[in-house]
Amino acid sequence: MKDPDHGEKPSESGASAAGRSEARTGAPRGGKGKRRRRKLSGSPSAIASGSGPSGEAGRPAALNEAEPSRKRKRRRRSKSARPQDQSAASGASAPALDAALSDKKGGQKRNRKARHRRGLQGRPLASAGNPTTSLRPGERPGGRPGERPGDTARPRNGEAAAQQQARPERLGAPFVAPGEPPAPLYAALDLGTNNCRLLVAQPTRPGQFRVVDAFSRIVRLGEGLGASGRLSDDAMERSVEALKVCAAKLGARSIRRRRLIATEAARAAANGEAFMKRVAEETGLELEIIDRETEARLAVSGCSSLVDRETRSVVLFDIGGGSSEIAVIRIGENRSSRLANHITHWTSLPVGVVTLSERHGGEHVTPQSFEVMVREVEAMLAGFESPSVDALASGSYGDGFHLIGTSGTVTTLAGVHLDLPRYDRRRVDGLWLSDDEVSAMQARLLSWDFAARAANPCIGPDRADLVLAGCAILEAIRRRWPSSRMRVADRGLREGLLTDMMADDGAWRRWRPRRHQRSFGSAQAGEERVKRHEGTEA
Repeated sequence: MKDPDHGEKPSESGASAAGRSEARTGAPRGGKGKRRRRKLSGSPSAIASGSGPSGEAGRPAALNEAEPSRKRKRRRRSKSARPQDQSAASGASAPALDAALSDKKGGQKRNRKARHRRGLQGRPLASAGNPTTSLRPGERPGGRPGERPGDTARPRNGEAAAQQQARPERLGAPFVAPGEPPAPLYAALDLGTNNCRLLVAQPTRPGQFRVVDAFSRIVRLGEGLGASGRLSDDAMERSVEALKVCAAKLGARSIRRRRLIATEAARAAANGEAFMKRVAEETGLELEIIDRETEARLAVSGCSSLVDRETRSVVLFDIGGGSSEIAVIRIGENRSSRLANHITHWTSLPVGVVTLSERHGGEHVTPQSFEVMVREVEAMLAGFESPSVDALASGSYGDGFHLIGTSGTVTTLAGVHLDLPRYDRRRVDGLWLSDDEVSAMQARLLSWDFAARAANPCIGPDRADLVLAGCAILEAIRRRWPSSRMRVADRGLREGLLTDMMADDGAWRRWRPRRHQRSFGSAQAGEERVKRHEGTEA
């Protein structure tokens, strides 16, 4: 008998409802996933009935005992969420129950969607009904641009700091084992003939480090040195002002170890030692004047990561402002943890971009004057005894020889070759240039006048009168050691100083495999893995 308003009479016995429930649940369910929801039969009495010895509506005790407890708990939770008591007390209709259940399902779907719309660190994003979301494109919710609601006490870069802490390896953060203090800071300063440079870094993976702070300024300390043999007052004043900035940066941080060096200008000047005393008095920095052999070794250490495993011989050169260091490296079969140990021949030419441009003029350079500069450098290289190119290129890999250049000259050539609108170290460092590409770039620079060179974003007015002198030194080196390819290194003495200090302190020893990890292989294989880690970029 049907009721016109409620469909089935509410006086229907619980046995019939239990029978239907038994018929529905008697067949085994398929799958291991979530239990498929049953569609309602439209009978409010079947849902509201509370009879039966098992404590669950409309289920025989045998089925409840046979069913695992996990499924029974899930069934109880699903039934407790239904509006049973309310429907039984008020005699709610089937459409009302269907509407209530559909609202509940809709709310579950919305909750699932809301979970997918959570932001970083589990913070939910603003909902569509939040009035703070009516912002202009690119503007974040909050009182000020870049500020989130409720972040008045938190710094605006808190989210960036949280991201960096959550992803230390992607951002190059230093490795810190649980329970260990953060990685220490190392500082390296290079006061050259043309530039004053500073790097503050932390060790990360073996042979690598993350730059924390950097500074570079063109001071031209060696200006007029070739003619007078002394450092000029203006040049010393410019250098002292730049060193004061470096001293402030070093004083603001806790530096574990630092090394501050001065190169050719202070080494060759008659008043170089007096200038170092003045620097110590006015800035508090004690600089060390290094010899040419140390400078060559530091240049090799700074560029060691750019030497491929297949390479057997390398001629590495550093074209500076007052001198140019050249090192012949022969690796052989056994590669040391420090590439500087493979230097077989080295020399330091008393010529750089500043001294050569002052002697021959750097603003107006013709092909004839350019050739004169090249021949002057070739005469200096004539007295340098080194293996022939055929001997360097020989080996099991055949083409195991190439050039590596680290200086402003080669990086400028690379930037012009890439036609960069702005100099980008990430694209320049490690770039390979063929012999034809280097020749084309030198010819292109030689065809430009001083104004065109100064207008180029990779050269600028500070280097416009020096770049062709550097190209002349590079051309002399290429004629002495012809190679089909050259690799560009935007790194040098500072990187070599940092690498040596970190290696001496054992900053990368924590990355060595543990004993229980090496026990899975032979002892010799474990030692080879350690050597390979240490020699990656040390």
